[in-house]
Formats: sequence, structure tokens, C-alpha cells
Amino acid sequence: MKITRKLILAFGFLLMSGMAWAKSQIVIETAKTGLVFTVGDDGRLYQSYLGKRLPAKSDYAGLPLGKEAYQAHGMEDYFEPAIHINRADANSSTLLEYRSHETKACPGGTETVIRLADPVYADEVALHFMAYADEDVFVAWSEVFNREKKAIELEKYASAMLHFYAPKYYLTQYDGDWAAEVRRHTQELYFGKKVIDTKLGARADMFAPPFFQLSIGTPATEKAGEVLVGTLAWTGNYRFTFEVDNLGALRVLGGINPYASQYRIDKGGSFRTPDFIFTLSQCGTGQASRNLHDWARKYRVKDGTGNRMTLLNNWEATYFDFNEDKLLKLIADAKELGVDMFLLDDGWFGNKYPRHSDTQGLGDWDVTAGKLPNGIGRLTDEARRQGVKFGLWIEPEMVNPKSELYEKHKDWVITLPNRKEYYFRNQLVLDMSNPKVQDYVFGVVDGLLTRYPGIAYFKWDCNSPITNIYSNYEGHDQTHLYVDYVCGLYNVLKRIEAKYPDLPMMLCSGGGGRTDYEALKYFTEMWPSDNTDPVERLFIQWGYSQVFPAKVQCAHVTSWNKDAGIKFRVNVAMMGKLGFDINLHDISAGELAYCKQSVADFNRLKPAILDGDQYRLVSPYDGNHASTMYVTKDRRSGVVFAFDIYPRYAERLYNVVLDGLDASAIYSVREINRADGSQGEARSYSGAYLMTVGLPLFTGNKLSSRVYELTAE
Repeated sequence: MKITRKLILAFGFLLMSGMAWAKSQIVIETAKTGLVFTVGDDGRLYQSYLGKRLPAKSDYAGLPLGKEAYQAHGMEDYFEPAIHINRADANSSTLLEYRSHETKACPGGTETVIRLADPVYADEVALHFMAYADEDVFVAWSEVFNREKKAIELEKYASAMLHFYAPKYYLTQYDGDWAAEVRRHTQELYFGKKVIDTKLGARADMFAPPFFQLSIGTPATEKAGEVLVGTLAWTGNYRFTFEVDNLGALRVLGGINPYASQYRIDKGGSFRTPDFIFTLSQCGTGQASRNLHDWARKYRVKDGTGNRMTLLNNWEATYFDFNEDKLLKLIADAKELGVDMFLLDDGWFGNKYPRHSDTQGLGDWDVTAGKLPNGIGRLTDEARRQGVKFGLWIEPEMVNPKSELYEKHKDWVITLPNRKEYYFRNQLVLDMSNPKVQDYVFGVVDGLLTRYPGIAYFKWDCNSPITNIYSNYEGHDQTHLYVDYVCGLYNVLKRIEAKYPDLPMMLCSGGGGRTDYEALKYFTEMWPSDNTDPVERLFIQWGYSQVFPAKVQCAHVTSWNKDAGIKFRVNVAMMGKLGFDINLHDISAGELAYCKQSVADFNRLKPAILDGDQYRLVSPYDGNHASTMYVTKDRRSGVVFAFDIYPRYAERLYNVVLDGLDASAIYSVREINRADGSQGEARSYSGAYLMTVGLPLFTGNKLSSRVYELTAE
């Protein structure tokens, strides 16, 4: 008999479960994946299966029991628990028995709720699983209910726990730092624990975004292998734990980082954990990414199926040094460039402490009279006259010590009462756990929009992690700060959404310091990195595309790395939500003409780039070239980007094999977006040819790029 991984999996689970068999099963399925829970003879809930969907539900009947689905602290398990509760009688053990479950339809799929309870202490846990059928995505979270007579304290509280049993596991994580985000690293997991977490608070994702890829059995590639891709929807401290036990089984836990975050639940109260979002692909990381992209656009990102505005930002053109006349000329430049919007960045506010650098003024959101004597209204009026939208930069959660806000409301600031203050980027963080601060932050947005209704967009920044960690508001509940800060932020964002439902906003945090799917409920897009060097952006955008669609990745053309000509820089930015952050008067007439042409090309290609399927064809990690492709949902058109980075002399070049096309269709392929404004000669190929033989898209030229448009004949 041939021994397969599935047989090993089944045999291993039999050993681990002591040959126990099912009382009843709970089957949760998407179109391609099955997740099966079993109630054992001991009344507990076990995960019996997570894998490729089987042809019939009866196929799951022979599954072994498996591992406990939401392992609690203090009983017979020796490894990382999903939940740990401290009680008034000092007994911190928990035993969860199955009580009931129900499944109901929800938009795009089903929601299953499994209710568990402790028979001694009456604490209850509800495990939620939303299964999106077509997108093959699961969203899981837990709710803890205190049914006791006194308060309980959550020591650990995972959103979900998943179990695997395979010969090998390979974890791919993405980490880095400011301007060096999402550097890819892969390692094999052995006995013991691997943890990815953050303790930064407000700017939580500065060192690592909250997502991972876990290959089961063998390392997954773009097109092959079983891989779990998971992410946590939480704009704060998170933790992923991967633990291989003595029998070779792996448990995966995702949730809020419990570090300094023990959380009290009063009698009759409850606590809901953030969403843990995951997809299990049998066809490699590319399919997993497309699953998440489709799900995000349909169900999670603000205005996920709507349009996105191209823009011109003033930052690199002026930095803090601008006045009304300069900005009026830049608004005219936005019109000339053909973009949808002009965005005014940092430096427009503060009077007692005018904002001339990052050292002062933050928190004082009154327009600097010396710079803008006619206020923001003069700028929005000019934008309207020019036929472009007007956007504005804000950072409402932060404060400079040199500001009127700090002088008046130091009690609103997260800072230690008896120690010297530590500043990150010359600023401190406001205490969003405080309802008065929430009112203030909401008032920043509401006040600007009330006074200047012509503002059509906000770039919402967040440049500092939480330092000097102490809340004047929380009092003796200091361990609530990290959680309550995020909940307070969501309260503000919900109020903004309710009053201004159509307001687009960019989620910015000194670059990629905030990159999660809960914040993206309220933001139409995010700023992946302050690093806009186009070579670095190939890697950064490649990394974020593992989980996030191009539609939410702002990509700007700047003056970084001028060795890469304007074409290379523009082509990299066209693979996201296109924007410009350059002084148009510092480039030649030919370069300006090319930028204008590119805006028009990008607008035509939006259905493929922003709303289509993305295929990562050649990774920049694999050599001196890179290529990415986007195909419309009907497979009638697409666009391919090809980049030569730093090829070696006489390097061997190979065809780039395309993907995602209709094999039976004939496609016209033409090079577009050339530097001289011309288009290449169209040639016809079958989809089968393009996806089998491919095309010679690379050259030996350094920092060169090409764009090819495909149209079904």
C-alpha cells in the first residue's frame, strides 16, 4: 500500500486521540476546502480535518478525532493554549465542553457558531467561522462570556487555533523595518515554538505585517503546494504562535498579543477577539493570494469594488516649505498631469507653534495663517476650478510636546507621570482609550470637513509607536491600554464612516506601520512604505501582494533612485494605485509627456490591475528580473509588466510564461507605454501558447522595463 501524507495524517490523529471516535460532526466548507470538527465521547470539541474538500460529507465520517479545537489552560495539555482565564478563587484551569452549534447563511457563504462551556465555572466560549464559498476564505474569531458571579481576567485569548499533522512544515514570514518592509524569510519548523509578534501599539506593524504563509509537507511555490495563508484583522499588537509538539503535530494560533494585555471581563460581560482570516490553497501561494484579493474587494475593504483616484502629492516638491502661491501652482500641475486629485501633505497647521518641521505643531489643527492666509478653502476652490479633487494629510492620534494641545491636555497623552519622556520622531501618542480623546480625534476630521466641505480625501498618518506606556484614563487597568487604544480608534472610525460614508482615506503609518484588514474597513487604501525607490518597491509590493490586492497599495512615482529613469519608476507605480510625488518642473518635457501618457494608460488598465486577477510570474527574489501580470475577470484582456533590474553581463534570458488566460482564445499582444509614446507592433498568440511557451520579455539592460497589453481577438 502506498503511504501518502493523508494516510500519515489520519494515522497520527488516531494515535493522538487514543482511538476515540465521533459522537457528531460539524462540517464547514467552501467550494474547495473542508474544515471538520467532531464532538468526542468526552463531550469536548476536536478538529478532525482541515484540507481539500471531500466529494461528500459522508466522506468525513471516518475521520479520527484529532486535536482539541480550542485548547484551554490548566488541564492535561502540555503546549500553548488558546485560552487562559484567571478567576477570583485563583483556579485558572478551564475545561470547555460542547453545548450547541448552528449554521446560517451570510453574504457570500455561511457562518457557523459553536458554543462551548465550562461545566464547573460556567464560562462560555463561542467559536465563529465564516466560510466564503467562491473565494475559499475563512474568517474565524472567538467570544468569551463571563457567566460567573465575579469578574474574570483573560490571560490569553486567541482568535483561533488550527491543527496540522504532516512530515514537515515551512513558515514564510515577512519582516523588516521602516523603509525596509516585508522582507521575505522562510524556515522549516521543528519541535518547539516559533512566535511572530509585535509590542509597538499604535504603529504595530512597523517591524512585521500581521500575515504569514505556512507550507504543509513541502515548500509551496506560486503554482504548486498546499499552503495556509493567514492574517489578523487588528490594528494593534498581535501574535502568531506556531508550535510543533512531541508527536510532530503543529498548532497555529493567531490573535491579540497578550503581552501586558490581561483583560478583565466583568460579571455578565463578554469579549470578542479580532478576525483571524485564512485560506488554504492546494495550488500554491498565487492562488491563495487571489482568494484573499477577491474576498477583500468584495467583503472587507472600504469601497472595495469602487474606483480609485490617481493623485499628485506635494511632499517631495516642497516638503514643509510652501505657501499658498506654491500650492495653487501645484494644483494646476495636477490638472496638467491628468490625475484626479491634488494631495496637500504635512506642514499646513499650527500658529503658536507653526509646523515647519516634525518638531512642533502636531495636535494643533488650525491652518497656519502665515502660509495659507485664505485657509484651506482657497485651495479647495482652486481645485474645483481646475477640475481636480483636493486631499489633506492629518495625523490626529499624535501630538508634539511643543504644541498647544500638549500644554492644555497633557492628561490626554500616553506618558509616564514620574519619568522623563521618551520621544519617537519628536512626538507622543494620544490616549485613544479615553472617550474625550476619541471625541477630539473625531472632531479633527469633522471640523475640517464642516469648515471645508471641498476636502475629498484624507491621508491619515500615524508615525509613532506607543512609548512611555501609561494611561491617565485607565487608572488601575493599565493592562487594558493596548486593547482599549485600538477599540477607541475603531470607535472614531465608525463615527466618521457613519457621518461621511463616501469619504476615501489612505491608511498611512510612516509607511507600512498599519497594514491590516480591520483598519481597511474604513480606509480605501494603504501606504506600503516610505521607501519609493522603484527597485525596493518591486520587493515591497511583491511582499504585500501575498495578502493585499493592488487596489489598496498606493504606489507613487518619486525622485528616489534617479538612475532608474522615469519609465522604470512609473511602471513600478502602475502596479498599484498610481500616484505622483515629484516636482513636475524638475523633469523634462518628454518625461512629463510620458507621465501624462501613463496616467491615461493606467486609467484604461484599471479593470485588470485594480479589479482583476494578479499573477506573480517572476520573483525579484529569484534573480535580476521581475514580472507581474494582471488579467480581467472575464479573461478577455490583461497587462504584463517586465523589469530588468541589474542583469549580469551575457546573462542567459528565458521566456516569461504567462498565466490566467483562456487557453482557447487568441490574444493580440502589443508593447505599450513606451518612452517615446509609440506602441509596438501587435502580434497574435493563443492563450495556450502564452501559458506554455511564453514570451521573451527580458533584456540585458539595467533598470529597464516594458509593459505589454493583451486583448482577446
